[in-house]
Amino acid sequence: MIELLGNVAIGLETAVTPVNLLYCFVGVFVGMLVGVLPGIGPLTAISMLLPLTYHFDPTTALIMLGGIWYGTAYGGSTAAILLNIPGTTSSAVACLDGYPMAQQGRGGVALLMTTVASFIGASIAIVILMGFAPVIARYALQFGSADYFALMVLGLVAASAISDGSAAKGLGMVVLGIVLGTFGMDIYSGQTRFSFGFLELANGISLVGLAMGLFGVAEVVSSVGSSERKPIDRSSVTFRAMKPTSDDLRRSWLPILRGTGLGSFFGTLPGTGPSIASFMSYALEKRVAKEPQRFGHGAIEGVVAPEAANNAADQTAFIPTLALGIPGSATMALMLGALTINGIAPGPSLMTTQPGLFWGLIMSFWIGNLMLLILNIPMIGIWVRLLLVPYNLLFPAILVFICIGTYSINSSSFDVMMIVVFGALGCRMRWLAFPAAPLLLGFVLGPLMEEHFRRAMLLSRGDFTTFIDRPISATVMFISALLLVWTVVAPLMKARKTKAVHP
Repeated sequence: MIELLGNVAIGLETAVTPVNLLYCFVGVFVGMLVGVLPGIGPLTAISMLLPLTYHFDPTTALIMLGGIWYGTAYGGSTAAILLNIPGTTSSAVACLDGYPMAQQGRGGVALLMTTVASFIGASIAIVILMGFAPVIARYALQFGSADYFALMVLGLVAASAISDGSAAKGLGMVVLGIVLGTFGMDIYSGQTRFSFGFLELANGISLVGLAMGLFGVAEVVSSVGSSERKPIDRSSVTFRAMKPTSDDLRRSWLPILRGTGLGSFFGTLPGTGPSIASFMSYALEKRVAKEPQRFGHGAIEGVVAPEAANNAADQTAFIPTLALGIPGSATMALMLGALTINGIAPGPSLMTTQPGLFWGLIMSFWIGNLMLLILNIPMIGIWVRLLLVPYNLLFPAILVFICIGTYSINSSSFDVMMIVVFGALGCRMRWLAFPAAPLLLGFVLGPLMEEHFRRAMLLSRGDFTTFIDRPISATVMFISALLLVWTVVAPLMKARKTKAVHP
């Protein structure tokens, strides 16, 4: 307990410095803004601002990027409730009951209760993060290269198996990401690989260019002309209209706690995260409800539980990323990329070698969530006006910022060309329903997997049984194999059931 209090003091000392407070505010404000605007999402925003991390202290950079990540969850429900257009994927569930509440003139109540649920869910999840991350890291210090390789394999298999759409396509994207991660100089021999005569590829493909192209450019291009305007009832979002009834409060507190528990659990699992947590939370509330017929027609439980779940998942997603150096989602992969860009090795030793960074980031979560609680409600009027900005003005500005941000890193036109290449690839992948997130995970984890694989092989003198000799790596590889089998068998079973029902 004394050690925890000492770590909290170190974190507060780091988090409350003027520059970190400023960029925490910038992060949560941009996160709210991005969450409100349909079709952009945290990946696009973090990809756009990733170039700035080259010029920041690593702690400041992570505090800002983290603020964007969990700030989008607060803002994402605004467009979902008012327009029936989710600002983020994890906020899609808020459309089911939030939009009917808005149509009933109770949009303000829905917005207020989602803000409260988001804050409670995030706060409990931060406590879990503070308690469990150090314990996991302490045990992880005993891991060898074979164990790390096995964990990374599990993370990539899980991400591809649970991702939207075909699991086979997800696995294919993981493999493509790993291949792209091998471009550049070999870490052991110094030999240049897959440079194709371009000197700019000697250091590998730029993470910023790949992320901005796959998520930023592709998102903008796919969103053009796809969003329809819906009228907003401004009288339902006044301060007077936001006051919940005693029945709303009575119906909300248990769903908020259940959603927080589910979100905290799913946030720690690779490949799941806030989207699955929010859908699972909604399904659970509908199952345990005494009047399930209310769901879909403005049930407050169907709004607060998923919002508590996705905000809790946002916070606990940092547990595997910070404690093990293994990102559970594409956004966490970008966080990991921000660390490596600044020359910091992610993993369990991060807490001992960089205590100010680790605990400063965690304490900034408290500050950021308080900022969001204070900012979100008074700024609803601004978000309503922002939702009326024509997309033909908004999207070109985003593309310009993407190109300027990437060029500013190395003053290289080649990096801008990489955005064009990966933007075209991202658009093509969307049309063919190939998920982009597994590709990014493979790209970030690929070099780390190669390093640990080759180190494990050197230590074992080329004996492949090293991956099943150790209990940790053997268990994790067995789970990965089960997931792979499930990935192949599940679609076949589904197809067989469909054929039996519709011969």
